[in-house]
Amino acid sequence: MAASKGRKNAFYAQSGGVTAVINASACGVIETARAHRDVIANVYAGRNGIIGALTEELIDTGKESAAAIRALRTTPAGAFGSCRYKLKSLDKNRREYERLIEVFRAHDIAWFFYNGGGDSADTCFKVSQLSQALGYPLQAIHVPKTVDNDLPITDCCPGFGSVAKYVAVSALEASFDVRSMARTSTKVFVLEVMGRHAGWIAAAGGLIEEHGIPVVILFPEIEFDEAKFIARVDALVKEHGYCTVVVSEGAHRADGTFLAEQGTRDAFGHAQLGGAAPVVASMIKAALGHKFHWAVADYLQRAARHIASKTDVRQAYELGKRAVELALKGRNAVMPTIERTSDVPYRYRIGVADLADVANVEKFMPRDFISADGFSITEKCRRYLRPLIAGEDYPAYRGGLPVYATLKNVPVAPRLAPFALQ
Repeated sequence: MAASKGRKNAFYAQSGGVTAVINASACGVIETARAHRDVIANVYAGRNGIIGALTEELIDTGKESAAAIRALRTTPAGAFGSCRYKLKSLDKNRREYERLIEVFRAHDIAWFFYNGGGDSADTCFKVSQLSQALGYPLQAIHVPKTVDNDLPITDCCPGFGSVAKYVAVSALEASFDVRSMARTSTKVFVLEVMGRHAGWIAAAGGLIEEHGIPVVILFPEIEFDEAKFIARVDALVKEHGYCTVVVSEGAHRADGTFLAEQGTRDAFGHAQLGGAAPVVASMIKAALGHKFHWAVADYLQRAARHIASKTDVRQAYELGKRAVELALKGRNAVMPTIERTSDVPYRYRIGVADLADVANVEKFMPRDFISADGFSITEKCRRYLRPLIAGEDYPAYRGGLPVYATLKNVPVAPRLAPFALQ
């Protein structure tokens, strides 16, 4: 749909690893934009994230029914496709940024909503700067998303609460299983979770201690000491007969090497991780002789919409909605945030942060959230986590399975020459 006289189009894209609630943010953006048709003619989505803008593969969300867009709120993953594609710096690859502006100009796009994590915030900020330098009127708003919960300024990030809930529930249920078998079989269960540099997800495993489960947590923020770790596991097994270990994929030794490092790099240049659980389990077997089982939560933790946190779903939608509202108020190069005002009862308000203060900044676990011995969480951390995993927001079920939306994703006719990615 071409923009009518006096109205412009918006562009929305999903970036990086998807979550159980990123589509709820998409729903918030699109439904809010549709409520302002007097200003916003249509929302185009990038097919496979920012790549869709570069290659001019745009999706016309105006071809979707209101019911289909509403169903995004209860659908996991990325409805329009995401990507791990980091734009280089302006001085190293200016052509890609200029291409974005060229595509936005060709399709009369005045608003850019980029739904992602830290790298996406950086891209969004650079696009806003370049559009100003080129004299093209574009408002760039970052919609926060990351299961790692490592964006600064905002109290929490959409996607994290649901992953934390999944990890806590899974660790609790598996621990009940281990407890049942510990006398004659498995005595240690190891669960590996996401979290490259920040241990927020691993911290969620500490919530099950309130259910009487003996837990050892390995955080990226705490250097791994094998002797102390083995001693802690040994003590817990002797006291309880079993224990559960929750290890972050980013757990590392004193020299900085990851327990799970494979020697390869991902699309963003980060060390490719995966495999901390079997490494840790083998250490326990070698030192203590205990039978073990291990599991890697991997995609399961971030895709589990069936057990999403109600708080997380609500906040994901609200931040998508507020992104559009900020754009309509003339804001540029900003990100809507969660500002916690109370733990009990849990209360928060929606704030706003400048992207200049968000881009390329990681938020780590505060030391006072981690126990003195480095293997558990404190009551302060529990107060932080509890409301974020609170509440259930189940999707509809049919035939025993959740009912999830698949959009038509009708393409927008290209207007420019093809563009080759480098």
